[in-house]
Amino acid sequence: MASAKREHLINTALDLFYRGGFHATGVDEIVEKAGVARMTLYNHFKSKDELILATLRKRDAKFRNWFTSSVERLGKTPDGRLLAIFDALEEWFCGKQYSGCMFINASAEFAQPDDPIKMAACEHKKLVLKYVRELTKAAGALRPKKLADGLMLLMEGAIVMSYVTEDKKAAARAKKAAKMLIKQSSL
Repeated sequence: MASAKREHLINTALDLFYRGGFHATGVDEIVEKAGVARMTLYNHFKSKDELILATLRKRDAKFRNWFTSSVERLGKTPDGRLLAIFDALEEWFCGKQYSGCMFINASAEFAQPDDPIKMAACEHKKLVLKYVRELTKAAGALRPKKLADGLMLLMEGAIVMSYVTEDKKAAARAKKAAKMLIKQSSL
């Protein structure tokens, strides 16, 4: 039962943090929304920061699982998956639950380089980049690291533009730029 309550707290906090931000969401709001006592939260987490880290770990696993399965569903060939990255992003941007990137937001709110929350956000981005590098290698890119770095920059730019300007087509424009980048890299 204790782990069920812990998971419930993580899921509740994840939703509140994603929609409202980390600093703007207080412990009182989390316990109220979760329907638990404040002591229950602190029995499972030593601090709000520890809860934030748990939500980031959960979001990382959920996002990367969704992202990789979406890319593989949308791109049937290795080189097709490189462009499917942007189709997956467009699906995400158009979803009802879209509130930008939780990791970009965490990095902005916890800006010190040695902050464990910033470090968790950075680790997520590195893991996504690792996946993109695997895709470029599978597609036979001559310089897979360089291509992956460029695709990642296009992805991140599309994420920021879609959220900041509420532009649901940012991924489609990034996909056009990705096509040029991929062509230049001579797959």
